[in-house]
Amino acid sequence: MCNGTATALQVWYADHARRLPWRSPPGAPAPDPYRVWLSEVMLQQTTVAAVQSYFTRFTSRWPTVADLAAADDGEVMAAWAGLGYYARARNLLACAREVARRGAFPQTEAALRELPGLGAYTAAAVAAIAFGARAVVVDANVERVVARLFAIGEPLPGARKAIRAAADAITPDSGAGDFAQAMMDLGATVCTARQARCLICPLAHLCRARASGAPEAYPVKAARAARPERAGRAFWIAREGPDGGREVWLVRRPGRGMLGGMRALPDDGWSARGDGSGAAPLALDWQALGQVRHGFTHFQLALAVCGATIGAGNPAGEGEWWPMDRIGEAGLPTLFARAALLGTTLVTPRNEASGENNGRECA
Repeated sequence: MCNGTATALQVWYADHARRLPWRSPPGAPAPDPYRVWLSEVMLQQTTVAAVQSYFTRFTSRWPTVADLAAADDGEVMAAWAGLGYYARARNLLACAREVARRGAFPQTEAALRELPGLGAYTAAAVAAIAFGARAVVVDANVERVVARLFAIGEPLPGARKAIRAAADAITPDSGAGDFAQAMMDLGATVCTARQARCLICPLAHLCRARASGAPEAYPVKAARAARPERAGRAFWIAREGPDGGREVWLVRRPGRGMLGGMRALPDDGWSARGDGSGAAPLALDWQALGQVRHGFTHFQLALAVCGATIGAGNPAGEGEWWPMDRIGEAGLPTLFARAALLGTTLVTPRNEASGENNGRECA
């Protein structure tokens, strides 16, 4: 199947390749490794449609890996806001700085694996696409195409070893980069999760799942376990700024852990492991502003948003007053950006620090 698969796919890819800002056209010289690496990191757990504008902004602001390596951590984290999985942004900076230290990206899959944050998939993708090395590249789209092509019936995630072996068997010795991107495009546009469009698929004559009459049954997925529910509170602390404009108190989350290194509203310590304490960061006359529900990989969070106005002074701990009319520029992660929308509904000033309520009014 190897030669027939690669040949049929390459012919199809020449006419149907997606035009993406990080790619070179089929058969053209390999693209800049920096652009390949940056796009692959951004695309993890994220759609192409969501990534394109982020990629364009990043490469306009930091056009080379050396530029990114020299960037301020906070600015990069803010620019990443909305893409999710924020550990990727921290790894992005660590990797950029290591590449800048070395002077260039290494060109082999094994050497790429030594860089911070580069797992097996990303190293294989950069090696194949940027350097033309033979590497087996298996993302979610490729996984689906291969599972159907070979009718691999073992449920995921256990099937991944067999899927990788099958992908290895059809990966050509030359043109591995175009082959990998062709497989990605086939999975994204033809052999999709919801529909196997076999009538226009260049590999239909080779596909065992199509021959079975039920291509959408592959890959077989194990039953998904229910995600636990967690509850927490976020606190919108407002004041009248020195220039008369309204401001809100923002903190920087710890560098490690959930949403690490991002600006955020103060909260009550909720985590993937348990609910928050419910305790407010200071004694004010709190109002319940609403609730935000947000899904993380391993749990669901119900975040109650509590708001109050402070008359003078700063809350305890490190933070900064941010102009409310520029809250969209703070680079808040999606969870806290949605909470901030509720914060703007705090219209009744509560200027007295009562010392009595400490958040109990906020349900």
